[in-house]
Amino acid sequence: MMTKKLMLSFLLFSFATTIFAQGFYKDRSHKILVFTKTMGWRHQSIETGVHALRQLGKKGDFNLVQTEDALVFQLENLKQYDLVIFLSTTQDVLNSEQEKAFEAYIRQGGSYMGIHAACDTEYSWPWYGKLAGAYFNGHPNNPNVREATIKVVDTNHASTKHLSQDWVRTDEWYNYKDLNPNIQVVLNLDENTYEGGTNGVSHPIAWYHEFEGGRSFYTGGGHTIESFSEPAFLEHLLGGINYCLKKD
Repeated sequence: MMTKKLMLSFLLFSFATTIFAQGFYKDRSHKILVFTKTMGWRHQSIETGVHALRQLGKKGDFNLVQTEDALVFQLENLKQYDLVIFLSTTQDVLNSEQEKAFEAYIRQGGSYMGIHAACDTEYSWPWYGKLAGAYFNGHPNNPNVREATIKVVDTNHASTKHLSQDWVRTDEWYNYKDLNPNIQVVLNLDENTYEGGTNGVSHPIAWYHEFEGGRSFYTGGGHTIESFSEPAFLEHLLGGINYCLKKD
């Protein structure tokens, strides 16, 4: 009789512990999909970026899955992710059915984050351009990577609150077209500090907005391998992720 009572107590304890652990894990941890498919230029920094994001997961308390397989863009599969990051994707990476699935995912409260060449993606899909916030419109050449000064527009956002008013860094600086007027700019590129800018005084380089039920964040940094070892840039990425995960 005593053995049965002990066994029952053990089973109840194990069940309660499991339920608690599952609940605790759900509350504290998020799952992120990082999509790195390229159909145009492929950035050498992609693999370094994936590794850096995995390391950020330890600090930001999220799990990360990386893929280049567009077949994962099915609504039932996407539902398991709190955020989908397009890391320097290029050109036409999804077919029409996959596009519809991603639209549905966002409309059901999913989040999107674009890094660097994510704006050099899906030009024939206007919905994506509005979600991302803009499309790529060229960059300086000879050299394409230059030092420039970024002005912090929003000092309270999770992606910028660690920065001083002027952020000087080296990267490949995109120009943009078809800017969504609803984006909330957090960083603006000072074209007086480098050659090759075409957006003028208003040259956003990082922004966020809510879009059709979901959240979107984009940053233009991340061309260089070195970007993903810069503490300030990594903190910027983590802040963008936290915004998308609604932890801001």
